[in-house]
Amino acid sequence: MERTRIAKVDEVKLVRRGEQVEGTLHLTPHHLIFSHTPPSSAAEQLPNSTPEKVTQKRPRELWITYPIIQICTLRPSPPASHLPSSIRLRCRDFTFVCFCFVDEKKARDVYDSIKAWTCKLGRIEKLYAFSYQPQRPEKDVNGWDIYIPREEWKRQGISDKSMDKGWRISTINTDYDFSPTYPALLPVPSAISDNTLKFAGRYRSRVRLPVLAYLHPVNNCSITRSSQPLVGVRQNRSIQDEKLLLAIFSTSHSKDGFVEPSTPPASQSPRSGDGGDIRSFSPEPSMVDTETLEDEIISRTSGEDKNGKPHVYGAQQHNLIVDARPTVNAYAMQAVGLGSENMDNYRFATKVYLGIDNIHVMRESLNKVIDALKESDVTPLAPNRDALAKSGWLKHIGGILDGAGLIARQVGLQHSHVLIHCSDGWDRTSQLSALSQLCLDPYYRTLEGFIVLVEKDWLSFGHMFSHRSGFLSSEKWFVIENERIGGDNNRPGFGNNGGAGHAIENALLSAQKFFNKDNKSRDSIIESDGEMQSLESDSPTAKKVSMPSKGSASEKHTTKVKETSPVFHQFLDATYQLFYQYPTRFEFNERFLRRLLYHLYSCQYGTFLYNNEKERLEANVHEKTRSVWDYFISRKEQFLNDRYDGTIDDNIRGSERLIFPRAGEARWWSELFARTDAEMNGRTRGYSYHLDDSANSTVLTGVETADNAVGSGTSGKTVSNGSAGVMSTLAAGVSGLGVRTGKGTDGRNSPTDLRADMEVEMQ
Repeated sequence: MERTRIAKVDEVKLVRRGEQVEGTLHLTPHHLIFSHTPPSSAAEQLPNSTPEKVTQKRPRELWITYPIIQICTLRPSPPASHLPSSIRLRCRDFTFVCFCFVDEKKARDVYDSIKAWTCKLGRIEKLYAFSYQPQRPEKDVNGWDIYIPREEWKRQGISDKSMDKGWRISTINTDYDFSPTYPALLPVPSAISDNTLKFAGRYRSRVRLPVLAYLHPVNNCSITRSSQPLVGVRQNRSIQDEKLLLAIFSTSHSKDGFVEPSTPPASQSPRSGDGGDIRSFSPEPSMVDTETLEDEIISRTSGEDKNGKPHVYGAQQHNLIVDARPTVNAYAMQAVGLGSENMDNYRFATKVYLGIDNIHVMRESLNKVIDALKESDVTPLAPNRDALAKSGWLKHIGGILDGAGLIARQVGLQHSHVLIHCSDGWDRTSQLSALSQLCLDPYYRTLEGFIVLVEKDWLSFGHMFSHRSGFLSSEKWFVIENERIGGDNNRPGFGNNGGAGHAIENALLSAQKFFNKDNKSRDSIIESDGEMQSLESDSPTAKKVSMPSKGSASEKHTTKVKETSPVFHQFLDATYQLFYQYPTRFEFNERFLRRLLYHLYSCQYGTFLYNNEKERLEANVHEKTRSVWDYFISRKEQFLNDRYDGTIDDNIRGSERLIFPRAGEARWWSELFARTDAEMNGRTRGYSYHLDDSANSTVLTGVETADNAVGSGTSGKTVSNGSAGVMSTLAAGVSGLGVRTGKGTDGRNSPTDLRADMEVEMQ
């Protein structure tokens, strides 16, 4: 309790959605707990009511775990103002509350205590997960055993006894020395030795070389993932990396089809010139099939000879290298020795750029959503719909879904292999890999399968949960109103436009004396998805935290605000979109996704702590903490979808194995924001994220092969006579696909726009 300046404060008023209740605020080492007793009903207050007729009201509680607090703002009020001091909290699960205090000193003590229990911990080992002890039946569940890598790869048909599918499980990384951020077991082509892997790994950022993420059970085509190559301005290459990727793309064929990579003739090398930048062109939206045109552009830019025969075996599959980044951002990375594949060295594949923005853009987009919701504590007004639209959040979600749909079509329908990467291969790559597998494999749409998917593609493959989620908080997220520096974006309060909020708060607080002190309007204004509990409920219990051992575990860590980003949040939002579009195809329900996001930030479980498999093993989280899956499995009936139909039959409409996202129908996940569907999406169904007149935009920003290139920012390529007609057609019509261009008057990215994109990607 050394961090708690004050443990209990009476006569605290909780304000939420403009409603107030008075109660007691408790501060424990891991939670803020606000408790109040709901008022009696009008009938129970009648003079002739007997004790037998009066139902004793149980106290209600709101539990707020400290790590879930995103912004904490103290607004002290001098005695002369006759206004109470207040603390406003904006939580990562989009809970907005305001606590009002009669005593300014107590308000400051509470503020200082919250700050001490969040951003001054210094170590992950001091979080709630390391002291949490569940009650039964959760206590009897072991969620750590749900995902066993060898069993999952065996389910996909890969094991030491079945190498006929062209894959084996390499143990080169069992001690994590080869690639510290990768899993211990790496599925790779059987034709590739560990020695080749060692050399190939040197060519990929952080030694995150291409390895298997998913193998399609029907056509034996694969989804692999990696980080960006170390191309640089000198156009470096790696024969081992080329050999590895060619082996991956050849696993679905016989050994006769295996072709060694070769250096292309000088006449086929790229030249400077028009890279196929797309001019503004908007065909009639109703006449455009985005998915068909996406497939067509990939097909037509694939190199073919004059007889229509592919250059190498397998090219007719249109095997893809998917660079999730905007084209310009990918090329910008060459300046620091990184970049994207030089397709002259990968003539057996086609590369596409998806234009998915980086973590900084996504963080700012969510902040704009918060700005549209930020007064949710002091006012019952609906969110600003215009501000929501301008946030770009749904556009980003739609783009991610579009990219996942493209990958799923290539693997499931085109029988092609796909390699996915972004920069380091743990943010956008995880989103696209996991979502495309949701579309391809019904197993991942079950509760158990989704757990396995998260464990495999997010936790095992090294998504940096601690960095992106900011579990240890930051002093920049704590603000005292009259001490704020104007315009400091690193010290956000409740949005940057706080004037309106202050006016509303002043009006509300000044009128407190007109409120009924007992507030008989409702039993409770706190309905936070089961977070309100009675005092008799199974509240979490804690045990004494053991002292950490000396060494690296005792080093203090802080949150770097610029490294935080809602990457996993976006994945869950995109999963919600699929669930909404295919309501009978998922075994779990919407609440499961919402509670998973909550427990990402609650730090009650050890599953999401640390950044990769190696760190969790060193911290011994399996022994010292509980798995988040314990919570869901022990309450499984609460998270099952009543409409689920597990029938898989491609001959029955609605029961097909594959599902494909309708990206243009992305909508606000209103339940997550504790809002009604009408408030977030309007009363008209089918709300779309598109803000322009084109309802068929695509996430594609460029397509590139060894000979051809289409899209803004791609390098110039020589266009053969046989392909000239194809390329001119694409140049005239690809913009109908939404291949993005800059804001220059000629359809090209202006120098200012290109420079801004480069700076953002390289932050």
